[in-house]
Amino acid sequence: MNAGFTREQGLAALMQYNKEAFHLQHALTVEAVMRWYASDLGFADEADFWALVGLMHDIDFECWPEQHCIKCVELLEAIGATEEFIHAVCSHGYGLCCDVEPVHMMEKVLFAADELTGLVGAAARMRPSKSCTDMELSSLKKKFKDKKFAAGCSRDVIRDGAQRLGWELDTLLDKTLQAMAATEAGVAAALESLA
Repeated sequence: MNAGFTREQGLAALMQYNKEAFHLQHALTVEAVMRWYASDLGFADEADFWALVGLMHDIDFECWPEQHCIKCVELLEAIGATEEFIHAVCSHGYGLCCDVEPVHMMEKVLFAADELTGLVGAAARMRPSKSCTDMELSSLKKKFKDKKFAAGCSRDVIRDGAQRLGWELDTLLDKTLQAMAATEAGVAAALESLA
């Protein structure tokens, strides 16, 4: 799997179109979660590609929210992204803002975990520790069932993502929580280095 550009080139492009700390933190979080999943699921040799897709998946969202997963094609082509990379990025918006279906395991993981990282992050901010490292699956499940909590995080997309992976919802919740807990400190350090 070849992205067609380096992480440094990708990060520069991402920061050109994304200025809000929230969006940058989300990009770094999904990058770290995708790298964790690649190793966990036996795709360690593809981890750099998985992570880079995670980093770049919302490159167009801050400036062009109404063209999300569409404008990104032009932005990614401008830095030399390969067709497989662009397909992977676009696929996380399947059924919501584009018709590019997630087919590769990595695309299915991105589709499932992207939305869920937002829910886990929101739940972590409500905790005294402001961290997901001490969050239990049962606590996350309560937040998931509370439709008023982090209402912008689509439970339908998360459920659909688990189904596409052939996993129980609890498996997706647990693995993503583990991924975020394991990478939280690294994401915070990466975000600080961008400031």
